[in-house]
Amino acid sequence: MGKFIVHGGVRLEGSVKISGAKNAALPILAATILLDEPVIVRNVPDLMDVRTMLEILRSVGYGVRFEKNAVLVEPSADLKGEVPYELVRKMRASFNVLGPLAVKCGEACVSLPGGCSIGVRPVDFHLEGLQKLGFSIEIEHGVVKARREKKLQECYVSFPFPSVGATEHIMTTAALLDGTRTIIDNAAMEPEIVDLADFLVKCGAKVSGAGSRRIEVEGVRKLSSCDHAIIPDRIEAGTYAIAAAATRGEVLLENVRPDHMMAAIDALRQSGAEVRVEKESIQVRMDKRPKPLKLQVTPYPGFPTDLQPQMIAYLSVAEGTSVIVETVFKSRFQHVDELRRLGARIELTDGTAIVYGVEKLQGTIVTATDLRAAAALVIAGLMAEGTTTVEEIDHIFRGYENLMEKLSKLGAVVEYQNG
Repeated sequence: MGKFIVHGGVRLEGSVKISGAKNAALPILAATILLDEPVIVRNVPDLMDVRTMLEILRSVGYGVRFEKNAVLVEPSADLKGEVPYELVRKMRASFNVLGPLAVKCGEACVSLPGGCSIGVRPVDFHLEGLQKLGFSIEIEHGVVKARREKKLQECYVSFPFPSVGATEHIMTTAALLDGTRTIIDNAAMEPEIVDLADFLVKCGAKVSGAGSRRIEVEGVRKLSSCDHAIIPDRIEAGTYAIAAAATRGEVLLENVRPDHMMAAIDALRQSGAEVRVEKESIQVRMDKRPKPLKLQVTPYPGFPTDLQPQMIAYLSVAEGTSVIVETVFKSRFQHVDELRRLGARIELTDGTAIVYGVEKLQGTIVTATDLRAAAALVIAGLMAEGTTTVEEIDHIFRGYENLMEKLSKLGAVVEYQNG
């Protein structure tokens, strides 16, 4: 992997256009498996994870073209029900093709997934949901085989925890179960799930309740072509907003959905940042050390786990002690040891980070362990005195399109070096 050389002490200023949401694009691309007609998906970010999903679609027989952030997916008469392990191991979202492939082919085989190492994220909810939809599940040598065994008139799926991936997987699969009414209870409410539902409805699916804890799906026999644009990436927007405040800068975020970001906006305002919200833009301004926060990370509409590492980096220089409670991925604190190397004072106990604000951070060599940890370390490097080297930085390209160009446009001095 490569590394970033980050020169600290630069105030971010200017404007940045936010890309389409990776976490909406991936499940929507997985859902294109259900269609028998060509489909166009626009505002798709050019990211490593997106390209992996496109390779998965190609591997099972679909024609795929990706140009200028638009994906054209063309169906195949020779659809394969098996995805190569070397593709699935790269990211968790690849597992969401299992149900759609099993619907189209009668049965499908997909390896247990890989992805960021941010703690245990089992696929049990996915498998239990598919079984309730009438699929048999077998797991042998790390490969999951799903076969449609029963055609049900009605099924009920209730998640112990509002899993985003499982909600997307079951909702998508149920959309093409003709004659079956599916109720999903304790569903995740994230905007990306609403975007997926909007896509499915455009294609002729009957989905209601997306964005609430109860989703209903009336299965249909066929889905048709559509042209759909992905929503803006609220996590990318939140990352740049935090970076603006952390560097005591002033940045205008363009092409955003502020209504998807209220928890992050509220947290920044409570920390002392000035945040001006317009219909499709947010301006963030900060000129002092942040105030400490007490923050609980919870499923949407709460503060997102994907912004927790960046927020901890920001609060590491607060004027007081902050408490961050992580309830989604309790072990998601691998960035903390690296922030300590920069001079941050942070204690961890049972899913809680206690952040004792210091006056400043000092540049050094740190290592990125996952996508959002990488973003947090880049923000910390921008805040720190001197130069920070973030090794194994390539994680960050899984989630941030044109990162170098966007940071440079805001005035950051960041270099990328191979290996």
